[in-house]
Amino acid sequence: MSQSPFLTKVRKDIRLRGYSIRTEKTYIYWIKQFIYFHHKKHPAVMGAEEVKNYLSSMAENRSVAVNTQKVALNALVFLYHKVLNKPLGDLNFRYATKQRHLPTVLSKEEVQRIIRCMSGRNGTVIKLLYGSGLRLNECLRLRIQDIDLKENALTIRDGKGNKDRKTLLSPSLKYELEELILKAKKIQIEDNKRGTGPSMPHGLSKKYPNGFRQHKWMYLFPSTTICNYPGSSIQCRHHLHDTVIGKALRKALIDAGITDKRVTCHTFRHSFATHLLQGGRDIRTVQELLGHNDVKTTQIYTHVIGLHYAGTSSPLDALAL
Repeated sequence: MSQSPFLTKVRKDIRLRGYSIRTEKTYIYWIKQFIYFHHKKHPAVMGAEEVKNYLSSMAENRSVAVNTQKVALNALVFLYHKVLNKPLGDLNFRYATKQRHLPTVLSKEEVQRIIRCMSGRNGTVIKLLYGSGLRLNECLRLRIQDIDLKENALTIRDGKGNKDRKTLLSPSLKYELEELILKAKKIQIEDNKRGTGPSMPHGLSKKYPNGFRQHKWMYLFPSTTICNYPGSSIQCRHHLHDTVIGKALRKALIDAGITDKRVTCHTFRHSFATHLLQGGRDIRTVQELLGHNDVKTTQIYTHVIGLHYAGTSSPLDALAL
């Protein structure tokens, strides 16, 4: 199924439009699930009614979160609007009702304990996740040109929703980042001698055929091995795989004695937002730093710390007991 001419065409369209590899994998997954749901009928002979039935089925039978359903919708909208040139119109399907749970948040003391149990490159990644509110994938995709040590800022390119944004960078990381940049440049120089270098976004690799030789395109956290660029025989050095950081974090949690919470790399982004709000930062600023389209997404952190109850006292306080 994954090698079918139709899905190969979809992959090509996704790459031509400059979407990330992660988005490509996500879209292909949901398109395949849609096709399987309809007993492998070709999407070209289906349309809005079949899409509506599939999305409604997700809500009724699979107990998925509404965000998961929206990701599937985005994939199918891309398929019909961009690939098949067959707009779906107003689907009017049933949205999922499974609610999002409050995120796990670490205390400042817990964050400190974890970071003290991590060192080197892995420790720097965690510090960036917490200090700048990054998603793990955003952090690992940082290139040298995205680091502004003079202005203490990071540029996040092609983040969730294919958006660019700027966020803050802790000055305390200056020395660590300078060391990583120096190491990355040395790796790139050696790679260039063999005719290879950092992987480049598909469109930019054609626009800048020698871009892989420029230091600004080198990843801050390069992979330890050379690989083929997805879907081609071109060799390159991609960024570090996210499982490397996840494995290091699990060990650090044990060493730090934090075993009563479900902590992932994304927990540090949640903690970043929560601690900023606790420190008095306004929610709009936090929204911008996180890259949320809607402030309602950011408001979940006010529930984590109880800010939605600000100024409200319990009726029990008014009783003379």
